[in-house]
Amino acid sequence: MQVQPKVKLIRHTADPEATVALAAKLCYSDRELDDLTDNIMASDNGAFIDRLMDMGHHSPTEHASFTFSIEGVSRALLAQITRHRVASFSVRSQRYVSEDSFNYVIPPAIEELGAAAVARYKGQMDTIMDWYRDWQSALGRGEKSNEDARFILPNACETKMIVTMNARELMHFFSLRCCNRAQWEIRNVAWMMMKEVAKVAPNLFRDCGPGCLNGNCPEGKKSCGKAKEVKARKEEIFKK
Repeated sequence: MQVQPKVKLIRHTADPEATVALAAKLCYSDRELDDLTDNIMASDNGAFIDRLMDMGHHSPTEHASFTFSIEGVSRALLAQITRHRVASFSVRSQRYVSEDSFNYVIPPAIEELGAAAVARYKGQMDTIMDWYRDWQSALGRGEKSNEDARFILPNACETKMIVTMNARELMHFFSLRCCNRAQWEIRNVAWMMMKEVAKVAPNLFRDCGPGCLNGNCPEGKKSCGKAKEVKARKEEIFKK
């Protein structure tokens, strides 16, 4: 069955902006931690976070972490997102979980070819599903059969995961994956993740996004030339 991506922020550091502000102010203060903490928690830290981001003092942002549930995405996306090494991943296993009726992702480019192309693609997924079941049966079914039958599964096969990143790694992730030159699936997921964190830490992530939002496009001659559209998309997320 065809699936669509779903991203949800399920856990995060309590008051992430206050946590970052506390870590940053500790660097410049001789006050006792208890006193500093009480002052931070009783303050509006938005303006301070803004100054911190303008200064480029990003190391305190590593103290705020964000955990997402991600589903309706392909194993192809999994191969890309796990390249971000300052992160933690828990992924549904194809060894312990049977894929005899797997869901799958259809690339938009195939959908744009029309109903006949989509039907052809779905037929191919059904064929692979039959091949998988045949190998499961031949290998005796169960965990041992799953681990070898899965070799025939496509990159389109859906996976589910829990992903945790700190704020600094998220900023790096958004700078790369929100870019229009990023692969379409991980780009869509990145924008959905940004929308989630903007709800709980808008000041922390106000400057995040691809490089074209804060200067010249780092892609140079390969630039998409759509910086205004990218900026408008981000402003829509952060508008109050």
